[in-house]
Amino acid sequence: MVERKEYLDQLWAWKDEQVIKVVTGIRRCGKSVLLKQYQDKLLAAGVAQEQIISINFEDLDNESLLDYKELYRYIKERLCDGKTTYIFLDEIQNVPDFQKVVDSLYVKDNTDVYITGSNSFLLSSELSTLLSGRYVEISMLPLSFREYVTVTGMPKEDAFTEFMKTGGIPYVAVMNRTDEKVDQYLEGIYNTVIVKDIEERQARKEKNTGKRKITDIALLKTIARYLASAIGSPVSMKSVTDYLTSSGRKVSPNTVSDYVEALTESFIFYPADRFDIVGKQLLKVNKKMYMVDLGLRNHILPRKRYDLGFSIENIVFFELLRRGNKVNIGKYGSTEVDFVAQNQGILTYYQVTADMTAEETFEREMRPLRGIQDNYEKIVLTLDRFSPGNYEGIKVVNVVDWLLE
Repeated sequence: MVERKEYLDQLWAWKDEQVIKVVTGIRRCGKSVLLKQYQDKLLAAGVAQEQIISINFEDLDNESLLDYKELYRYIKERLCDGKTTYIFLDEIQNVPDFQKVVDSLYVKDNTDVYITGSNSFLLSSELSTLLSGRYVEISMLPLSFREYVTVTGMPKEDAFTEFMKTGGIPYVAVMNRTDEKVDQYLEGIYNTVIVKDIEERQARKEKNTGKRKITDIALLKTIARYLASAIGSPVSMKSVTDYLTSSGRKVSPNTVSDYVEALTESFIFYPADRFDIVGKQLLKVNKKMYMVDLGLRNHILPRKRYDLGFSIENIVFFELLRRGNKVNIGKYGSTEVDFVAQNQGILTYYQVTADMTAEETFEREMRPLRGIQDNYEKIVLTLDRFSPGNYEGIKVVNVVDWLLE
């Protein structure tokens, strides 16, 4: 198993705190393995086996526990008197009315509850309403490049080439890879997310509202391909609608918005809003969308061209998220800064480019950073190894080295 040390440390920091720990992330990013590793860590720290209750709701052996009343009875009978019971509920969204169980366990003495889910309706609907202020979310992503190098043992430059191609889904990193096997494995993940996870989300919405907004899986996949191809470019519901109309599909912006929401709630795409650097405020138009894994992106896009710069930009976006930043797209006058990373009130500005050796590229990337009149750090990340240095207070750093920091 690939040890996810940073996420383990986050869970351990919240151990025995009176909040529900909610681990979210795309299917097969390693949530179940993380819970198993955490349980091993509890046992190593002296917690007794009978103090741990662990249930995976995708295991057929646990089918009877998909009834929330039966699940609650099962857990209640196994609670340890006078000692903390650690309760792990994996892929809890498979249990209708699961929130009733979670809430009842939360209010009991000596319980420490951990749940995972592959769809953000865990937090966007019932649970967030019911448990307002009583949970903490740990948002899990596929392997970082640093983790990928550790797992594969490849030299960093070779590893980066492979990482750009196959992405960071943990099993892809450790499997005996061939292009065909990787493609087949990613196909399974993608179809499961698109069909099963989003279908479950729609069934839940239909139960609660009587409406089912996502009815056309072919349209959903078309929109996903468009968003994957538009990484690094501003996206609006109108631009997606116009693209579909030009392709012969007549849909409304409201319908497009519903489908894009489904893709973000299943953790395939992550939005980044624009941020006015001068006015220090978020803008509501022309956000960008980044895809959670480059392997999945390469799987669904036709092999027509290789957009190296945008692929690197996608990797940097998720690395900034992993490092605890809130990430926006910077607007400075008529120019753009690729990323404005905010961490505990501190801003850092980032430009991302494949190559800085051409003079016109160098000037284009530097221009908006030179104009920003504040004292926050400014960094350009590039793949080339000729440009790194410090230019009037602006750092130029090799992106492979930065990812390994």
